[in-house]
Amino acid sequence: MAPWLQSYDPLNQVTGSTLAAALPLLFFIVALVVFRWRLHWAAAGTLLLAAVIAVTVYGMPMMSVAAAVFYGFGYGLWPIVWIITGVVFLYRLTVKSGQFELVRASIVSVTPDARLQLILIGFAFSAFLEGAAGYGTPVAITAALLVGLGFDPLRAATLCLIANTAPVAFGAMGTSVTVAAQVSHTDLAALTAITGTLLPLFSLLTLGWIVVALAGWRGARDIWPALLVAGVSFAGTMMATALWIGPQLPAITSSIVCMASLAVLLRFWQPAKVLQLREHTPIYPALIDTPPLTLRRVACAWLPFGLLTTCVVLWGNKGFQSWFAPEGGLSETTRWLEVPFLHGVVHKTAPVAESVAMYPAVFKFDVLGAVGTGIFLSVLLSALCLRWRPAFMLDVFRETCAGLWPTALTIGVVLAFATLTNYAGMSATLALALAESGKVYPLLAPALGWFGVFLTGSDTSSNALFAPLQATVAHQIGVSDTLLVAANMLGGAAGKMISLQSIAVACVAVGLMGREAAMLKVTLRASIVFAALAGVVIFILV
Repeated sequence: MAPWLQSYDPLNQVTGSTLAAALPLLFFIVALVVFRWRLHWAAAGTLLLAAVIAVTVYGMPMMSVAAAVFYGFGYGLWPIVWIITGVVFLYRLTVKSGQFELVRASIVSVTPDARLQLILIGFAFSAFLEGAAGYGTPVAITAALLVGLGFDPLRAATLCLIANTAPVAFGAMGTSVTVAAQVSHTDLAALTAITGTLLPLFSLLTLGWIVVALAGWRGARDIWPALLVAGVSFAGTMMATALWIGPQLPAITSSIVCMASLAVLLRFWQPAKVLQLREHTPIYPALIDTPPLTLRRVACAWLPFGLLTTCVVLWGNKGFQSWFAPEGGLSETTRWLEVPFLHGVVHKTAPVAESVAMYPAVFKFDVLGAVGTGIFLSVLLSALCLRWRPAFMLDVFRETCAGLWPTALTIGVVLAFATLTNYAGMSATLALALAESGKVYPLLAPALGWFGVFLTGSDTSSNALFAPLQATVAHQIGVSDTLLVAANMLGGAAGKMISLQSIAVACVAVGLMGREAAMLKVTLRASIVFAALAGVVIFILV
């Protein structure tokens, strides 16, 4: 190790003020809100400014800056983008092959009651899509479905935006939690457990909120058995999955169990008065063109997602993963690469304390052990079972990659920025300023995640930006860093319903372009209530 690297301490090199550390974030806000840059361009400009500040203000060597950028960007590509690509590829295959129409039709056929359709589609099916695809897919599909069933477009879009709060802290295949744990250097299992314990409480609130918003208190009371079954099955399964399996599947398993439980209930019980909406003429063509539902057709339609769940459970198993550990039988398929000019840098997370934390910079390239590889295996198994042609799959894969490159670029750049600010000491500088609020800070912690998702439209991006900051503030004020990082995710979930990207997607899905302000007005109240409640819960737990 070079002599300068052994003694390099970013916090001791700080000659600027808190404003210098905050300048990249301020630029990011201005670029998005004032100049209306696309997210990946705003992130790229922010990264460039952060690199300049790291060198000129914090005295970080340029080679270390480059190493931090490449390390963060590389982690964005592997395993995060690898996971997202596999999930979206599988989803697009089911859509292009017609299987997804059967999935939707099997849900819609369960009940004619609008309240129950909202629970099944806007709440449970939305959570399924969030876990299986994410990135705007849930709101677009579920809002369009509800409009086709007779819901007013504005009402359908706003209800789906609010309902999407339930699973968004986990995101597609747990990427939000995985990124938060990586950039904040918190334990992934512990972070998953606390998120899986707190998020179900907000899921229950979300469920009650959307039904009351649609039908009023009396209308909600008339379907209390369905609300009870849906709430208990969803929240209980999410918590159990997070505690016993990991971060990849809570949204998927909870939604499947919720839909299945409701389907069983509705075979024996139906509300005394059926609520049918005629706010909008049903026009959804899939309900007309879908062939008659049979057990075999429905089973085949759900098969890819069943295989996806099975493979992810297997890949998340500790016994299975032990094969890829340094002493495991398949260890040769995994490479641990120490990042030069960065690994071994000593970073003081609390300069006023005696504790010194080592932030290792080791890139793990696990070809077979990565969860994304298990997802691609589920794609291949689905192709064999459903006889998808290789040419068809290749065309869909090209479309998937073409559509995902802006998302992949954004994730890579945002994680590069987060990694750089972490190692340069900018996050620690901002944390010192925020820590001045003392024990009151946990009450405000979710607001940071709320604001991040409002700006970026992504809980993953918000976690990449602010999770390191939350963890460092936690060290300063003497509370659990895992709890404050979880607060960032809960706040981000509340902010999802008011993010400009989500609202734009919802407007396009239901044909209300130009009505973004009206949609924001409806969702803003719920978003503020959810974020404030998250702050109160975190404050009590601290």
